[in-house]
Amino acid sequence: MTSVTVPGGQQVHYVDHGGDGPAVLMLHSFLMDHGMWQPQIEDFGADYRVIALDERGHGETPAERPFDYWDVARDAFAVLDHLGVERTAVIGTSQGGFIGLRMALLAPERITALAVLGTSADAETPEYAAVYRQIGEVFAQGGADDVIEGVAAICFGDGFAGAGPWKARWRERVRGDHARLLIHVLTGRDSLADRLGEIQTPTLVLHGTADRAYAVAQAEALVAGLPHAEPLVTVEDGAHFLSLTHAAQVNSHLKGFLAAHVAGR
Repeated sequence: MTSVTVPGGQQVHYVDHGGDGPAVLMLHSFLMDHGMWQPQIEDFGADYRVIALDERGHGETPAERPFDYWDVARDAFAVLDHLGVERTAVIGTSQGGFIGLRMALLAPERITALAVLGTSADAETPEYAAVYRQIGEVFAQGGADDVIEGVAAICFGDGFAGAGPWKARWRERVRGDHARLLIHVLTGRDSLADRLGEIQTPTLVLHGTADRAYAVAQAEALVAGLPHAEPLVTVEDGAHFLSLTHAAQVNSHLKGFLAAHVAGR
């Protein structure tokens, strides 16, 4: 893992997996880090130059002051600039999708294709925001096991064998004011619903039918609002962190989409 200091003094950690293929930037979910993309890297990483960030406040990237997802989108572009990458496809799950949509609005000429999974263009509802703030406060005070298990059930669904190491990281890293800051960013994000028509990038939207964070209707709204969206792809019984928990189904669709819109360019 390598780090770079981007404009404004923010340090960002990233992994450049290299390769001669077209660039693909991967943006992880809330509470996760670049490691959640290992199933995709193993499956089709050899065909692309895969770059994966640790977003602000996640993994090895610090967050020492307030920020929003527009700031993280600018961080991503700064990393690409540092690497000399002019154009890239973007794949983002949940929070990563929030950031990918903002990248497509900030610099559309730099985004060759966009795939978003388990995400939404909406601001958080007041009801869910209140619940998430309560959860964040529990994390801030050390994290009760039942709350961590509840969050894991929302994110991974039931029975995902790989959840254990992630829950251990949450217990270790998501504490105090750091937890409160991350929850504030999540619950305070702005809506993009009225700006989707500006995004001219070819876009693939994938959503699990068992997503406990965002309803399939929110994915349908994304497809309806994005001028160049592919038909919605739903994964039966798919959980919120779809790219990790249902990687085999997801990877098939991602590979087809990248082949159609990115490969050879």
